[in-house]
Amino acid sequence: MNNQKIRVGLLLFPGLTQLDLTGPAEVFGRMPGAEIHLLWKTLDPVSSDRGLTILPTTTFEGCPTLDVICVPGGPGQIELMEDGITLDFLRKAAAGCKLVTSVCTGSLVLAAAGLLTGYRATCHWSSIDQLSLLGVEPVQERVVRDRNRITGAGVTSGIDFALTVVADLVGHQIAQEIQLQMEYDPAPPYQAGSPRTAPPAVTEAIREKNASFIEQRRTATKRAAENLASALKESD
Repeated sequence: MNNQKIRVGLLLFPGLTQLDLTGPAEVFGRMPGAEIHLLWKTLDPVSSDRGLTILPTTTFEGCPTLDVICVPGGPGQIELMEDGITLDFLRKAAAGCKLVTSVCTGSLVLAAAGLLTGYRATCHWSSIDQLSLLGVEPVQERVVRDRNRITGAGVTSGIDFALTVVADLVGHQIAQEIQLQMEYDPAPPYQAGSPRTAPPAVTEAIREKNASFIEQRRTATKRAAENLASALKESD
């Protein structure tokens, strides 16, 4: 695909975590031949979970055939899991894609659309166990590939994820060039970016702070699992 136009669609929805989208978009935008589409139902401004406003570039209705579809995560993902218009769009868009992908809790949205059933995938560490409710095998890795599904873990892993996608599409050399252009050479001040390395007290503090929200997400995931099961039964 090196000399061809590569159409990448990133779902842009209210309440997303902007870095889940903008991290990969920065990487994809540097890929030769890339045509980036920020997708939503309308072209109205969309607010992220932290208040940053982003403009969609393409509506669902106006979306061309894509090579890659990517679903970011964020608190707004909860509503998306029961948003029939968005789930239908993802199913239709994915049918023509070379790669079907997500970052963070975007994998729960893909799963709610039935696009990860029987696949291995990852998610943000706080919610990765919820994938199993939707017929997905959870894998606690930063980037997980299973056939033509590529999923990234939480937030910052979106850059690692996107470099993996670029390597798949146009080769390792280009992916490394992009990494160097971005000076992506992380050296965090603390080894606290994962429950595997963070001090137990820090992990416990985050679990306590997020407990109510994670339970809210789990309730939505269970409803999405019921909806998915009903849809599959009707299609039999």
